[in-house]
Amino acid sequence: MKMTTLCLGAMLVLGETLAAQIGPPPPEPMASISLEEAIRIALRRSPTLAQADQAVGNAEESQRTARGAFLPSLSMSSGASLRSIQRFDSNTDRIVTGSSDSYNAGLSASMDVFQGGARFDEIARSRADIVAAQARRETQRFNVTLQTKIFFFQALEQQDLLEVATRRIDQAEQSLDLTRRRALAGEATRSDTLRARLELINARQNVLTSEVRTRAARFALGRHVGMSEPVAPEIPDDLDPRPLRLSEEEILASAEDQAPTVIAAEEGARASMAGLKAAQSAFLPTVRIRGGYTWANQGASFSGGDLSWNTNVTLSYSIFNRFTRGASIARAEYSDRVARFQAEDARLAARQNADGALRAVTTAERAIAIAHEAVAVSDEDLRVVRERYRLGVAIILDVITSQISSDQARVDLVRARYDYLVARAELESILGREL
Repeated sequence: MKMTTLCLGAMLVLGETLAAQIGPPPPEPMASISLEEAIRIALRRSPTLAQADQAVGNAEESQRTARGAFLPSLSMSSGASLRSIQRFDSNTDRIVTGSSDSYNAGLSASMDVFQGGARFDEIARSRADIVAAQARRETQRFNVTLQTKIFFFQALEQQDLLEVATRRIDQAEQSLDLTRRRALAGEATRSDTLRARLELINARQNVLTSEVRTRAARFALGRHVGMSEPVAPEIPDDLDPRPLRLSEEEILASAEDQAPTVIAAEEGARASMAGLKAAQSAFLPTVRIRGGYTWANQGASFSGGDLSWNTNVTLSYSIFNRFTRGASIARAEYSDRVARFQAEDARLAARQNADGALRAVTTAERAIAIAHEAVAVSDEDLRVVRERYRLGVAIILDVITSQISSDQARVDLVRARYDYLVARAELESILGREL
């Protein structure tokens, strides 16, 4: 038994010596980035935001086309015909002579005077499409901002958890040193030192796990901002909870009326209504005016020749087009109905999501206050238990338990802080505005 104890003690001393020699690896040089810069880079390189920008551009081009329908269309034509002096006249069945060259040019214009109001409906639809596209782009902008903040805060959270894990090693070393001093004084057993040593081993293992998670979170942040290496987040100045700029009633009302998703859905419903009106205008006649100038000459010269002009007005009405108009109206009615339901559901969903995010913000804010109190209580408990152990009143298991509780209280505080930051970012993303 004595030999076994000596061997075990030698192994512990050897392990401590190796750990002291090896130690933690030296920190690698690493690029850092601020939250504002990360958001700016992410917005610039986001493919979803680029698609949203393209959708806005397409909607603006559609509006330009709709407005252009009120302008006349212009076309120009020209031609030349050359024949031999002697040619066969099919009317007289004889060979005739004489110049048969001809040159002509023309300019014509046409414009729809009346189309049953379809052009006004198209302008209304294009205007609604632009507002909807802009609202969807705003939604994408806040979504990208939210994703960037999540990656950024996750990297910061893992960084803080690594510091907590490192502190756990310091606490474990203090407990181990305490057991050794009491063991040398004959006031503690070898089991106390072994248990303290085991806690130190677990703390070091926890540091290794935290290092892996921290590096993974930094790599994820680097990838999000277009870098092929891990990026360390710079600690912002405003991580502490701060009051919201709006009250609860104002937040819910803003979500229902001003959230980008709600605006996009409502404008989509307006566009569907305009499309229905445009489809119904097919039952009205179309009035078109045409006119133009024509110039003709038998010689290749601008002097001389004949100039003529023409103007005509036509009214057309399709009496029967094989049920095409009815089918178009039926499809437009269904689309309008679905769009109105979607707009109403978007309003309810925005209110629900805003309420959930607001509750998450307030809950996380309370959790931070509770975690701060837990840290203070656990630290004091650890101090008292260590003093009791030094006096021989408590056992080493009490010290280790109190030490673990103190470390867990700090972990809970870190997580509560970043839960609050993510919840606040989600609320801002839902409302489409900074709080």
